Amino acid sequence: MPAWRRTVGSMDITPIPDKGFGAVVTGVRLAEVSDDEFGAIRAAWLDRGFLLFPGQFLSDAENVAFGERFGELEFGANPMSNSRKKDDGSFGEVFGFRTQIMRTNVGNEAWHTDSTYKPISSKCAMLSAVTVPEEGGNTELADMRAGYAALDQATKDRIEGLSAFHSTQFSQANDVGDFPPQGDNSIYHGEAYLRRLVKVHPDTGVKNLFVGRHAFGIPGLPRAESRALLKSLVEFVVSDPSRVYSHHWSPGDTLFWDNRALLHRAMPYDYAKPRVLIGTRVAGDPATELAYYPSDPAAEAGRKALQEELALLREETADRLYGGTTADSSGAGARTAYDPATRMPPARAEAT
Repeated sequence: MPAWRRTVGSMDITPIPDKGFGAVVTGVRLAEVSDDEFGAIRAAWLDRGFLLFPGQFLSDAENVAFGERFGELEFGANPMSNSRKKDDGSFGEVFGFRTQIMRTNVGNEAWHTDSTYKPISSKCAMLSAVTVPEEGGNTELADMRAGYAALDQATKDRIEGLSAFHSTQFSQANDVGDFPPQGDNSIYHGEAYLRRLVKVHPDTGVKNLFVGRHAFGIPGLPRAESRALLKSLVEFVVSDPSRVYSHHWSPGDTLFWDNRALLHRAMPYDYAKPRVLIGTRVAGDPATELAYYPSDPAAEAGRKALQEELALLREETADRLYGGTTADSSGAGARTAYDPATRMPPARAEAT
């Protein structure tokens, strides 16, 4: 029996085998969690980084209610899907491979943490599986706490005072050659938020790396050095199998993780087939997760850094998956664009 194992009533919390993080929680219904059970769940989540709850089959209202126990929501019970939700709640037509929603989905196959591109980054997130492919489509998580702890002292000293800007416009261009239309009410809003490379977790006091695909432009470093450093940190975190977990979905699974300490990514699958997950995301606490607001004078440096970076990427991304293009809002031709042999971006190794 794992030494860490916890039991509260009929609820059992068991560490993921052969991993340094994560746990499986059974014997509980998230729709009916008692205060004692919730206390144990929260403690396990902070300690283990993510929790898997098999066989939950949560309704939208139950997804929202459980998420709200951890704080104010960014959004609740939002379809994270490659198919369109119909008025009756079912999911129908699969989105074309070159539509913006699929470009974003494919971009998220690079390692990231949620909402670092917003003024307030996310505390935690959950996904609940509705329809999943038989092959592929896994969600993978990686432990930035263990990654930081394993760094040599020279690297820890080097990165201690460094920060990087975060932007989805950067990550989409850099990872897949996608230049989405910019809009104030979009995640592609023209802002870039500066965040430390080393984060002290606000609840545990543990240091971890805080990097991922959205990060770029470390102030004070040449562009090539910044890119190389950010890339190397992500690669180091995911280089040890004990720091990476790959979850193959079954309908009814709910996966819940700490965005302040873990990276995650989606894995490729046959995009012509439906994959429907219901996502709920909890906002971070402003006291610890706020970078700054767009009205702050500090925001101008981020906007300038982003525009300079995008100008360079427009010259560099013709060979990437979407060829340095913007999605056609009409969706014309999108149905014929899918090619299983080329769905992976040629520049995936450059993702940061």
